[in-house]
Amino acid sequence: MAKLVHSMIRVLDEARSVRFYEQAFGLRVVDRLDFETFTLIYMAAEESDFELELTINKGRTEPYQLGDGYGHLAVVVDDVEAEHARFSAEGLSVGKLVDFKNGDAPVARFFFATDPDGYKIEVIQKGGRFR
Repeated sequence: MAKLVHSMIRVLDEARSVRFYEQAFGLRVVDRLDFETFTLIYMAAEESDFELELTINKGRTEPYQLGDGYGHLAVVVDDVEAEHARFSAEGLSVGKLVDFKNGDAPVARFFFATDPDGYKIEVIQKGGRFR
């Protein structure tokens, strides 16, 4: 059986991206591997084994083109309204709160945040299938 361990995104500015993921989601750097042409930063939350891998290609000056293939990362929180208010108060890029339904059946309550490189992160109210 396979176990998901990380998701990787390419970022332009290491400090800016690390600061965003620390501020927005409480992730901490758990490992940093520096190579001649790139650096890998692994970030994780204390309560999770899953990691976000930030790849920084040295010498890159142009933002990455995300194209139409990238979807999004998703996190669950205990209080999505409080997180939405916190993101807004801290000046983070945040979309509107959405009550997503399938017909009349509630599916999720969420908002999207955008990191400094344009990646979308879905912030979902914990509950139901989102634990």
